Amino acid sequence: MRRAFLALAAWCLAATAQAATLALSGGTVIDGYGNPPIADGVVVIENDRILAVGGRGQVVVPEGAELISTEGMTVMPGLWDMQVNLMRLGHGDMNRWNETYGPLAERVIMPIAARQLLQAGVTSARDTAAPLEAAINVRDRVRDHLINGPTLFVSGPLLRKLVPPGTEEWQWAVNGAEDARAKVARLAGADVDYLLLAEVDLWTAEELTAAVTEARARGLPVHAYADRPADVERGVVLQFDGFLGTGMGVAAFPDSVVLALHQRLLEPAARPLVWSPAISAILNFESLRENAEPLDDPRTTAELPPLVAADILGSLANPDRVTGLDMPAVRALTLCAKLHQLDDAKVRLLLGSDAGAPGHLHSRATWQEVDFWVRRCGMPVERAIQAATYDAAMAMGVGHESGTLAPGKYADVIAVRGDLLRHPDLLQFVDIVIQRGHRVR
Repeated sequence: MRRAFLALAAWCLAATAQAATLALSGGTVIDGYGNPPIADGVVVIENDRILAVGGRGQVVVPEGAELISTEGMTVMPGLWDMQVNLMRLGHGDMNRWNETYGPLAERVIMPIAARQLLQAGVTSARDTAAPLEAAINVRDRVRDHLINGPTLFVSGPLLRKLVPPGTEEWQWAVNGAEDARAKVARLAGADVDYLLLAEVDLWTAEELTAAVTEARARGLPVHAYADRPADVERGVVLQFDGFLGTGMGVAAFPDSVVLALHQRLLEPAARPLVWSPAISAILNFESLRENAEPLDDPRTTAELPPLVAADILGSLANPDRVTGLDMPAVRALTLCAKLHQLDDAKVRLLLGSDAGAPGHLHSRATWQEVDFWVRRCGMPVERAIQAATYDAAMAMGVGHESGTLAPGKYADVIAVRGDLLRHPDLLQFVDIVIQRGHRVR
């Protein structure tokens, strides 16, 4: 009863705060669809929705609207990050983090990560593996305006075959087809947004079939970590909806994986296939080996309690003692090749940073993923932006209401000073963040 009252009160306050119409005027508008940028553009927001988008001479600003100048800025849809770890904040010692901060996930850690993401311009995000009750509660508290954060899509616990000691709350072991079916049913009954699997190469055929069949019956999309070739090959055959990461050792994707992806594309009744490569966690870690100065930037540890910030920074002082990243120096050499292999295979690429990995704080992770795609791997900046907006929203089934700037869609809008299409690293300096019509930055 008390939670319902608080939610209603928060909603009323939010509605009151959003009553005035907003008009962002003067900047270059990128709509997220891939259309040419709109010079001297105007975005009109009414309550939580976009009312109009266009050039200054095309859009009538309602009388009494609050005018926000975006002169000299790039205005675009709020970012989506399709691979974040809300219960991790970049600590370099996985065991210590699990023991010390795991019990604080719901009350402290996940809300901090959510606030960091939103302040960085991430207005929607997909969380990967968290305790079930914590994942649902944090997601719902954000939606009820009780805490600040991006609109969240959560998997709850990850399903896998081998669960490391001390991680049983957010990683569930599967033992047999009936157990797989029961665990998927439990997750669906708790109202998670998608099913996340790992170690697919170790599952029996019966277990995989049971999990996927149960997920389909309950309307859950199925995604899996791509750690080994068999993970992808089996997932393609079973019509998984997507994959995360670029594991598979130190080489580029083997021919068997590329062939499986091409065959999936040729199947007339195949489900669309999406993939968040998440290359920035490793590339960022290797860049910190050469220059750790970004960790000293106060913006990096913004929102963190001082003791937690000191603990995280201390854990990263010696890169050779960091745990949680497998052979980063060698793997970094092939990440761009893998990204281009996926692009050539016509997979729908999604922007996912793996925020929360060692040294990869939520305050910096998403813009770095964009920047590495463009500046390190040579992907067009327009493609990276689309992967972080339109394509991500479409992959989560909400493209009709989010991911682009268009009348009737949710007013998730960010603005950065300068020409983002020429300088994608400007995303590290987001000036304006509007989520569902409410300005949070």
